Parts: sequence; structure tokens; C-alpha cells
Amino acid sequence: MAAVFPELAPLARPAIRLHPRPGSPSVGDSSVGGPLLWPAGKPWPHCEDAHLHGDSGFRQSPAEVRLDRHSRARRHEDPYGPSFTPEEEAAMEQRAARLAERLDAGPPWPEECPVPLLPVAQLYVRDVPLLRPPGEADLLQVLWCPYDHEPDWKPSTAVFWRSAASVVDVLATPPGPYEANYSGYVPEPCLLAPEAITEYPNSLDLSPELRKVVGNWSRWQAAGADMDGSYAEHPAEFYHSNLSNAPGWKVGGWPPWGRTDPYRRYCTVCEAQMVPLLTIASFEWDSSRHGWVPYEDRAACAAGRPAGLSPAQPTRVEVGRTDNMQLYVCPTSPEHPHTDLIQ
Repeated sequence: MAAVFPELAPLARPAIRLHPRPGSPSVGDSSVGGPLLWPAGKPWPHCEDAHLHGDSGFRQSPAEVRLDRHSRARRHEDPYGPSFTPEEEAAMEQRAARLAERLDAGPPWPEECPVPLLPVAQLYVRDVPLLRPPGEADLLQVLWCPYDHEPDWKPSTAVFWRSAASVVDVLATPPGPYEANYSGYVPEPCLLAPEAITEYPNSLDLSPELRKVVGNWSRWQAAGADMDGSYAEHPAEFYHSNLSNAPGWKVGGWPPWGRTDPYRRYCTVCEAQMVPLLTIASFEWDSSRHGWVPYEDRAACAAGRPAGLSPAQPTRVEVGRTDNMQLYVCPTSPEHPHTDLIQ
């Protein structure tokens, strides 16, 4: 990009695509949805807000969400096999009994409060060196409450920096929430395959002058860029889909705007402009951004899968309307309060 458009060179940013893949992470692994290296002597974080079901009608525990996913995947691989294992049948019967009891009690079905948070991501600096933790910390842990919270209707998030060496006794059985407001708020355990890349801004982050530059077909031709001729009328779309900010889970880089125009975030302590820390993505790619599909996943992508089993959604996380949640931190001090945003 810098060779074709030198004007963009100053805007290059490092990023690390996390490439989550289904697996069985341990507390010593960087992961999405895996167990955390949490000190046994430290209180597990809880959400103190009031939690009501509202009108969603969704009433499943995280364990039940994962059992349903497992069963659906197994039925897809073996359509003539039993629908559930005996363990799954027992779990479903327990759920049915619990739901019947709640329905008899009537709304509003108030939840336990405070609600234990769910692990979302654990990142070791050795695997994701782009992280800039405070002090001696070398581990980032992100959790959220699996309920929508007003006014933005998204999970509330918590960020912790920790020194792995300081954790002597690990909390073996952390508490979990009784239910989740939505299955997309229950991450499936995934190992990571981090990839360092260089990112350029989303089209919405470009100045009007730079938008004209990347939309100039003659510039692409003069540079000898290997482009599909179908982009001749709208070359800026080629930049936006294939060469600007990467989709999927990532650390650093540029924000994936689209739900709104760029919306700058400022630290509530020192008023510094905040920078992207982590992007929590609903999908690793979509139909318009197949150029970002990792080579290892292209065969699975081409084969197609039933709904809910897409290789582009290994974590099964879904925020907003298949959007992204970005976590931002203060560049002056990572210990200042973070913020998050759905895009």
C-alpha cells in the first residue's frame, strides 16, 4: 500500500489478528472463552447492575448454550445418530424443569445480583507482543457480563492486567452466571494463532482528499496493482474490502467503523484520545471480505456450513447485529478506565 499510495504510509498501524480456532485451552494459554489464570485469593469479578430478562425469552446457562452447540455440530456430522447423548438429555431435562418453574412464577424473572462475569479473552504478551501492559504485567484478561445493559444494549466489560508469575495458586472453579441474556454472549473455548500485520485506516477514517486518491483508478493502473477489473468503476471499494482494516478478532490496528461514522473516545481521567486495545468480532470475515480468509480456512469457507456452524465464527460470539465490540484504553496509562463501543 505504501508503494502504491505513499500518502497512506504515515497512517500504517501494527495489529495482530488473533485467529481463534476451536480447542481446549488451559490457564497457561492465550485464548478466547478459555479458563483464566486467576489467583485463588482474589475475588472473582461480578456485575453489580440489576438484571432482568426483558422480552428476549432466552433462558440458558453458559453450559447449556455450549451443550446445544455441541449437539448441533454432532448432528450435522452424523445426521442419523441420536440427537443427544445421555448427559445432554439430562441437561435438557433439567433446563425444561427449571424453565417450567420460572414460567409458573411469572415475569419479570429477576436474576441473581451480582452476576459473575464470563471470561472473554486471555492474552499473554509472549503471544501478543503488541500489548503494552503497565508495570510488570504480562497478561491481559477480559471478562463481560452476559446480559444487555442500557443504554447501549451490550455486555458490560472488565479489563485486568496481571503478572503471570505472581499467580501461585490458581482459582480452580470460578463462579459462573446462572444464565446468559443471549447465546452470542457465551464464547466458545478457542486457542489462538496470532498473526502480525500492518493495517491501514477504514475508508471512513480517511480524509476527503485521501478518499479521492484511493478512488482514482488510474493510480492503481499506473502502479501495476493486481486488481480485478470489476473494481474499475469503484476502486475505493477494493481498498475498503481488501486493504484497509482487517476483520475479525485483533489487538491494536484501526477501528472497523460502519455502524456509525468515526467516534473518538477520550480518557475520563486525563482526556487523552484513547486507542484500540481489542476488537471482539462476531465474524472473522464476511462475503465482501473473502480476501482476509486465512489460507488454512479457505477450503472450509468454500464448502459452506449450516447456520451456526460457520468457520467464520469459531468463537460463536455475536455482538450487536453481527457487529464488533472494540475495547479502548488510554495511551498515557493502561490503568486508567477502559471504554468499549459497538460497531
